[in-house]
Amino acid sequence: MNVLVYAGPGTTVESVAQCTTTLRSLLSPNYAVLTVDASTLINEPWPSTTSLVVIPGGADLPYCRALNGPGNSKITSFVRGGGAYLGFCAGGYYGSSRVEFEEHDPSYAVVGPRELAFYPGINRGTAFPGFVYDSESGARAAKIKVAKEELPGLEVDESNPHVEEDAEFEFASYYNGGGVFVDADSLNDKNVTVLARYAEQVKVEGGDAAVVHIKVGAGAAILTGPHPEFSPKRLRKTDPQLPPFYGDLVQKLLADNPRRLAFIKAILVKLRLKVNVAVTEDSPPLPTALHLTSGYQGDVASLWSSIRSVEGLLEKDIQDPTGKKLKLAGENDTFVFGESSDSPFHLGELSAQLPSAGAEEFPSDLNKVVKDVVVYKEDILIPTLKQTPYFDHALYYHELIPPNSPHQTFGSIILYGEVVTSTSTMLDRNLSLLRHLPTGFTAVGTVQVAGRGRGGNVWVSPIGLLAFSIVIRHPMAITPVAPIVFVQYIASLAIVEAIRTYGPGYDELDVRLKWPNDVYARNPVYDEAVAEGATPLPAKYLKIAGILVNSNYADNEYLLVVGCGINTANEAPTTSLNTLVAAANVKRRREARQALELFKIERLFAKIMWVFERMYNIFKVQGFHAFEDMYYARWLHTNAIVRLEMYGGTRAKIKGISMDYGMLVVEEVSFDGVSTGKKFTLQPDGNSFDMLKGLLKKKEGV
Repeated sequence: MNVLVYAGPGTTVESVAQCTTTLRSLLSPNYAVLTVDASTLINEPWPSTTSLVVIPGGADLPYCRALNGPGNSKITSFVRGGGAYLGFCAGGYYGSSRVEFEEHDPSYAVVGPRELAFYPGINRGTAFPGFVYDSESGARAAKIKVAKEELPGLEVDESNPHVEEDAEFEFASYYNGGGVFVDADSLNDKNVTVLARYAEQVKVEGGDAAVVHIKVGAGAAILTGPHPEFSPKRLRKTDPQLPPFYGDLVQKLLADNPRRLAFIKAILVKLRLKVNVAVTEDSPPLPTALHLTSGYQGDVASLWSSIRSVEGLLEKDIQDPTGKKLKLAGENDTFVFGESSDSPFHLGELSAQLPSAGAEEFPSDLNKVVKDVVVYKEDILIPTLKQTPYFDHALYYHELIPPNSPHQTFGSIILYGEVVTSTSTMLDRNLSLLRHLPTGFTAVGTVQVAGRGRGGNVWVSPIGLLAFSIVIRHPMAITPVAPIVFVQYIASLAIVEAIRTYGPGYDELDVRLKWPNDVYARNPVYDEAVAEGATPLPAKYLKIAGILVNSNYADNEYLLVVGCGINTANEAPTTSLNTLVAAANVKRRREARQALELFKIERLFAKIMWVFERMYNIFKVQGFHAFEDMYYARWLHTNAIVRLEMYGGTRAKIKGISMDYGMLVVEEVSFDGVSTGKKFTLQPDGNSFDMLKGLLKKKEGV
């Protein structure tokens, strides 16, 4: 499910950045937190795949100009139908029935009704004096007093100071221009609950309500005056244009940060979202060192020599006192390479560390964090488990390249990181590096803090998800036989086959393909729910893997980066392979059959690389025809009846994939299932198949 953060006219860069980073940290991996514009909210079919709409801080008049009418109508229907709305500061004003902002100041006054009207009253501001547009002059660490009885999920992490059971729960929140929800205490009969109050005297009349919750039909809205989503670790501290009091403001916020974090978690729970309770910091971990290794003696040395020979690609790292490290400034990332014999890394250095209170501010763009790369080109080819405790290199290479096996290309050279931004981003957005990487070069990470999916989805991936991206140099000359659009189909089919051939008995796991590039598995609780007559029934199939192929072109070949993410040992966001195994073992034990072993990340990764390479080599020569029957045997859609939203809800039967451009072929049918003879072809990059509703819909942003 998605969480949509409005980032259109009226929002500020700071508010959007703070909002998305906090929400991604607390809601991943259960939700993809996306930024959207007004056009998306108005025109795209987002409600069925969305749990929460967020309007961050800024100025609400531009929100009105962009969203009044159809946009607000769609948001209102979404919330009344069971969705959630969260408005911070300007988003809180915008979600009220009436705004009275600086009513007595002609140069600032904004007064009038608002369409969403979730709060059935006035939001009056500013609560405190000194507000100036596009300035920190009116910013403050506002003390907020929380109504603990309304937020039963309110808990401060045990490693931080406890709140006594009978004590008031207060914390300092960043504030800059927010309002007071006027007379909120008198609106209980209109489903309004005050969640927090300003603990200091406000300058406007109408009470002290700072954060309110409103039941709206089957859904709910929470509106705030302050900015509890702002992390002091991400506030600017070194800008000379900041007011002189700003350093003290940040220190006050840092002192109360555990309570602020507990509060933002609690209001998300109040909106019925599933929060990652294990997160004790609302900033993702920093990227750790990367390890460049190979299963073959000499391969890393050869690649490293090739990269070093490219004129102008590398330069000496002036930050390195030894003078031995080399820097590559890519288009998106900067890498600093050091050979393993010169740059020993220890476990303590590999742990993701966040800046402590008072330290240099947290980087707003983790892509800009310099990535250290340890090059293992000597006799000791791989790091120890102490250096990479979440990935056993020895086990991986043993499974990938058993004794006396044919030469393996895919996955034989890997770049591994315990914490990475995105395996795909590091490769496909640094063309100067990508152009010198061989087919089969693979980046893999245990945790991705900016994982990428189709449609711009970004998330923090959990431990237990196998995330990797592989480079394929696909010659232009073979595209008439092997069009690159089919690479995503080959990759997804390879994942399914690797799972089914993982060992004896694994072919019984019901793992299928969903067009165009996802892997789904039968929900372990579905059959049980059917037997019990449960209503409504859970989804029959759940997503366990996705594939994203990015393409660059240079020197008569396509430089493909095939990114894959597979839920292997993690429970969220849907289900995982090991959950399937556990469910299968219950049945196998009842039948007195041997239980299946849980999947191991390293072994599954090696199996996928082995299967993918052999399929791709056949594909290059024979095209996708060689896999057509196998693909249809594994996919979910044969003769499925769907509605084509882009064609006015036309009913159609899925027939297959066109062998020229890889498009989905559907045939129009009447309500009694009789074919009309009219066919449609749908592009995989422009359409998405909604499993639960039998709906082919236009993708957001397309």
